Amino acid sequence: MTQTLLFACDLSAENRAAFARAIRLATESGARLDVIHVLDPYLPRRVLHDLEAAVVDDMQAIMKDIREDYALPEPSVMLQTVAGASYAEIVREAHEREVDMIVLGSHRKRGQNDLIVGTTLARVLRSAPCPVLSVIQPANRDWQEVLLPVDFSLASRNTLREVLKRFPESHLTLLHAWDIPGEREMGSDSDYARWRDREVERLRCQLERETDQLMGELDSVPDVDLVLEQGDPLEVLVTRLRRQPPDLLALSSRGQLGRQSPITEALLAEPHCDIMLCRAW
Repeated sequence: MTQTLLFACDLSAENRAAFARAIRLATESGARLDVIHVLDPYLPRRVLHDLEAAVVDDMQAIMKDIREDYALPEPSVMLQTVAGASYAEIVREAHEREVDMIVLGSHRKRGQNDLIVGTTLARVLRSAPCPVLSVIQPANRDWQEVLLPVDFSLASRNTLREVLKRFPESHLTLLHAWDIPGEREMGSDSDYARWRDREVERLRCQLERETDQLMGELDSVPDVDLVLEQGDPLEVLVTRLRRQPPDLLALSSRGQLGRQSPITEALLAEPHCDIMLCRAW
C-alpha cells in the first residue's frame, strides 16, 4: 500500500521549511503527499466557498516555488481545504486517511514553555495516530545524525523501530541518561565504585541486546553509537543538544493521557533541531 504523508499548511513564511521537507520526504519515499489547510468554520458560507479556491491556488503557487528553490521533483499530491478547529481536523484527517506521518511547521520561540501547551502542534502531538514531525530546519539539510533518548521502555523501543525503519542510512546515537543512587554520598568508596561500574556495564549490555534484537527484524540499519551519561534525563539531553545538536531528535510520547511529558514540553519550547515524536505503542 502506498504511504501517505499529511502536511498541514498555514500559508505562512515560517511554514515553508516544513512544506519543503514534506515534499522532499514524499519524493524520496515514493509516498503520496496530502496537503491540507484548515479554514475558520465560522466564516459565512459564501466567503468560505470563495476562499477555498484562493487557498488551493496559493498552496499550488507555494509548492511550485519551493520545488524550484530546492530543485525537488513533483510528488503525487492532493491539495485540500477543510473547516474546523485546526488540531482536531489534522488529527481527524490523519485517522481517516491512515497516514504514515504528519508534518507540521514550527512557530516556536525559545523559552516560552507557557505558550506551548495550547498550540496546534502540542495538541496534534498528544492525539496523533502516527509519528509527528515538527520542522524548523531547511529541507536541504540532510538528516545524517539522529539522536534517540532511550530508557528500555516499550515507548522507546517503538521509537527506535520507527527510526531504524524510516532512516536506515542515518547515523544513530542512542542516549541513555542514568542516575545511579548513592553517587553523591558514596562516590569515593571503592566498593561502591566497583558496583557502579558493573551497573553501567549491565545497562550497556542490555541496550546492546535490545538494539540487536530490533536490528535483526529489519533489512538495513544505520551506524549506531551507544552513549551512557549520568544525570537527570532532561538536563543530560538539553546539554547534549546545546553542545552537539543532531539533525533530527526522535522522541517517544510518554506523557499522561492528554498531556505532554515535561521533557517534550521543554524541547518544544527550546528548539534545537527537527523533532519526530512517536506514539508509545
